[in-house]
Amino acid sequence: MRARAALVTERGPDGRTVLVAMRSDPPLTLRRTGPGRVHLVSTAAGPLGGDDLALDIEVGPGSELEVLSVASTLVLPGTGESALTVTARVGAGASLRFAPEPTVLAAGCLHRSAVRLTLEEGARVSWREEIVFGRYGERPGRCHARFDAVTPAGPLLRQELVVGDPVTDGSPAVYGDARCVGSVLVTGRAPASSVGDGWAMLPLAGPGTLVSALAADAVELRRRLDEGLSRLPGTGT
Repeated sequence: MRARAALVTERGPDGRTVLVAMRSDPPLTLRRTGPGRVHLVSTAAGPLGGDDLALDIEVGPGSELEVLSVASTLVLPGTGESALTVTARVGAGASLRFAPEPTVLAAGCLHRSAVRLTLEEGARVSWREEIVFGRYGERPGRCHARFDAVTPAGPLLRQELVVGDPVTDGSPAVYGDARCVGSVLVTGRAPASSVGDGWAMLPLAGPGTLVSALAADAVELRRRLDEGLSRLPGTGT
């Protein structure tokens, strides 16, 4: 299956955000759920092996957008590799909060995900990603995740993550006995780096902070990420 979905916002004459385009393409189905808020609704199983899915987000200058999902994404095995690419451009002075529910890597899946995030001057972003290593009692399939965020001054964050490789999964220096991994990229600088129980907050070289966490389950992962985010002044979860 090949699917392409898109979201475009603009700042209206009265200063309110206007959703000028919203294109769904199952299984990537979009539903407006409030002013400047859209939920992803899965209307078909997947991604399945062989699927090629893409979501394009354009947040116009001065506008605001929140993208959530109604449920976790279950990545299933099939014929070949599945792929999900999210491309987001956040205009000058615009705001984007991207916080879908976790991605669950079912046994036998082979998945590749990519995020391409471009921030213009003064853009504000909170971008959350959470990955669960398989359903209850099973080992995860394989996933290669790539995240690239750039600003007018240059790269802000380039990060790669591999799940389902016995070499890395079994290393105490990578995941240890954790069953979930997650991160939140937030624009703006942290006062300093900070470490807590299962989480770490790292100021980036550019105008951003990365909070990362490991946990035994999705509930604990969310709690740890939120705990790290609570150390950032004025930052919600």
